[in-house]
Amino acid sequence: MENHMNIRPASKKDIPQLADLMEQLGYPTTVEEMGSRYTRIEEDSHYHTLVAELDGKVAGMAGLCKGPFYEYNGFYVRIVAFVVDSHYRSRGIGEKLLLETERWAKAQGAIAIGLNSGNRSERLAAHRFYAKMGYEPKSTGFSKSLVT
Repeated sequence: MENHMNIRPASKKDIPQLADLMEQLGYPTTVEEMGSRYTRIEEDSHYHTLVAELDGKVAGMAGLCKGPFYEYNGFYVRIVAFVVDSHYRSRGIGEKLLLETERWAKAQGAIAIGLNSGNRSERLAAHRFYAKMGYEPKSTGFSKSLVT
């Protein structure tokens, strides 16, 4: 029996699954925290969240942000969060979700799309996936916490 997959914009009803996906991405998140974050994200027109739904269950998500370039004319889309549920990996869900992300970015008028992926060993499979999908490693990211 073939599974039915749908890529769609996220909604508030997806918050518990989004919290679980953030956990799997390595960011411990309660449903309450995700609800608060999602409310702020949903209210910001520069952000868009897509989910991959398989047989009625959220199996993956892409959190996107659109912005203008400083260094070029035009806009870019940054994939801020991208994850496929560990129970659903290697089924083509990530590929379909990434292709829909690219379609959405083009529809917004974006001329480029980018993402950061951690340098942890458990992210190596994700790095291979992004390379297979045509993404090139271009930079090294740096981060500093501003809270103590």
